[in-house]
Amino acid sequence: MEKISSQQLAEILGCAAPIAMAEIDKISTDSRKIDAHTLFIALKGERFDAHDFVKDVINAGCPLVVVNHLIDGVAPEQQLVVEDTLQAYGKIGAYNRSLFKGKVIGLTGSAGKTTTKEEIAFLLSKFGPTYATSGNHNNFVGVPQSLCEIDMSAEYAVIEMGMSAKGEISYLTNLVKPDIAVITNVYPMHIEFFDNFEGIAFAKAEIFEGLKTGGTAIINADTNFADILEKQARLKTDRIIKFGKNSHPTDNFTTQENGEQYLYNAWCALSVVQALGLNVEKAASYIKDFGALDGRGKQHRLKLANGGTYTLIDDSYSGQPEAMIMAIKSLTQMQTSGRKIVALGKMAELGETSKTRHKEIGKVLAQSDIGIVIGVCPEMRDMLSQLPPQKTQYYFENKDGVADFLLNKLLQNDDIILIKGARYSSKMYQVTEELITKGEK
Repeated sequence: MEKISSQQLAEILGCAAPIAMAEIDKISTDSRKIDAHTLFIALKGERFDAHDFVKDVINAGCPLVVVNHLIDGVAPEQQLVVEDTLQAYGKIGAYNRSLFKGKVIGLTGSAGKTTTKEEIAFLLSKFGPTYATSGNHNNFVGVPQSLCEIDMSAEYAVIEMGMSAKGEISYLTNLVKPDIAVITNVYPMHIEFFDNFEGIAFAKAEIFEGLKTGGTAIINADTNFADILEKQARLKTDRIIKFGKNSHPTDNFTTQENGEQYLYNAWCALSVVQALGLNVEKAASYIKDFGALDGRGKQHRLKLANGGTYTLIDDSYSGQPEAMIMAIKSLTQMQTSGRKIVALGKMAELGETSKTRHKEIGKVLAQSDIGIVIGVCPEMRDMLSQLPPQKTQYYFENKDGVADFLLNKLLQNDDIILIKGARYSSKMYQVTEELITKGEK
C-alpha cells in the first residue's frame, strides 16, 4: 500500500476526533500480522469479532486501529472509530486504487472467474508488470484487500469481483473503478437468492456502474441474457467488445486442456488485450503455456499401489451446473485406453431448481461415453436415477470413504477420473487432496 498518514486516514474515514501521528504502509485484518506501520481493521463476522484482539495488537506495536466503538484500555487517539469497519476497509481500498496509475481490469461472472482472471494476468504480464487478485479474494473483504495490496509499479491490475445477491457487485465496482469491465458468463448460480434467472444478469451487469469514463465493457456474446448485459453496458459506455464463437477464431491459438470453457477463457483474455491496444497475435501465442489451476480442471498423473497410473482431473473447487456439464463434455473429448469415471458431489444454492438440475446432469452423463458414475450426497440420487443400466454407478452419502474406495476398489491403470462438486457442501476437494497426496508418493 502507498504510505499514508493517520491524518489522511481520518479524513478518508470521516473521523473528526484527534488521532495519534503515524505513517501506515500496510493494512491487516489479521491480529497475527501487524507491525509498527500496520493499520489493524477490526472486522466482525458471524463467528468472530476482531475487536476482541485490539488490545493485543496495540500491545504488539500496532500504532492505529479501525473500530466501531472505543475499546477500553486503549488510548482513544489510537482508535479510528467508524460506523462500519468493513465499509471503512472499502474506503481505504478505493483511496489506494485512486493512486494507481496503470489500467485496472475488473472481472465478474458466474463460473470460471478465477481461471479467467489468472489467464488475463498471465497474458498481460507478457507486455508489462501485472498485479492480480490473490486466489479468489473477490468479496467485501477480498476486494478491499486486493486494492490495498496493488503493486503501484505495475502497468495492469486485474481485480476479481464475486456476488451472491443484488447490489454486491455495485458496491465492489465502485471501489475498483475499472478501466475495463468484464463479464465472463451468466449462469443460475445463487439463484435461490433471486426472484428469477434474469435477475442474476442484472446483478452481474452492475459491474458497468463503476466503469471509468471512456472505459470498455467486455461481454460474452454467447452467454445467457447477453442482450441484457449489452444494454446495461451501453448505459455507461459505447466501447463494447464481445467475445464468443462468432467473434473469435480458434485456429490462432492452442489451449493446454480440451473443452469449450477453455476457449471462452482464452477469448475473454484476448479481448482484454485487444481493449488495451496490445498485440493480440503475440498474446495468442502464449495461451498454450497457460494451464488449469488447482481445483479448476488441473490434471494430475498419479500412481496406483499396484504400480499403474491414472489421470485425475481436479475440478473440485465448485459444482455449478453449467460448469459441471462443460467438465463432463471435456472428459468425453479426451482420448484414453482406460476407463472414464466421474465422482460428482452435490450442487448447491439452486433453490427450487435443485432436483431438475441434478437430473439434468444425469441426462448429460447418460448420453456420454463415461462408463462409471459416482454420486456423492443425497441430491446426487436424482442424477443417478437418469443413468441407463449399462453404466456402472455407485452412491455415497458424503465424501467419507470415497478416496479409499477409489484407490482400493475401483481405479485401474490408465483410468481418467473427473472429480467435481460444490466446494463447501460436498467437500469433494478433500477427496482430491487425499488422492493427490497418496498418488504422488
